Amino acid sequence: MIRSVVFTILLAIGFFVAERSGPTPWLHPSWKSMLVFFLSVSFLLHRLMEAGFQNNREKFVPFYMASIVARLILGLAFVGFFLFRGVTDRKVFILNFLVLYICYTIFEIYGLSRKLRRDL
Repeated sequence: MIRSVVFTILLAIGFFVAERSGPTPWLHPSWKSMLVFFLSVSFLLHRLMEAGFQNNREKFVPFYMASIVARLILGLAFVGFFLFRGVTDRKVFILNFLVLYICYTIFEIYGLSRKLRRDL
């Protein structure tokens, strides 16, 4: 979980520097709420994966698949909520969300593969 917090802080520093350095037409003003959303989803999925690793290792695959589906549904609900509220510059918002979604997914897979290699 600490790795997720550090990853989010590094992303926040990058976004903050980019926002302060000048006009950034590719960065949506609600990047902070996106980072908070992804950090909270990472925390929830981390707890779900811990439950999958406990007791019976055979339950790991269903727990992992459930975490993928949960991330997708929560992401769709988040984007739907913001679009329903009438967020400005929709294309940039969706593009920022998708880039963060891919970054966090790659980060999760990398961390999980490191943990699985160690346990083999």
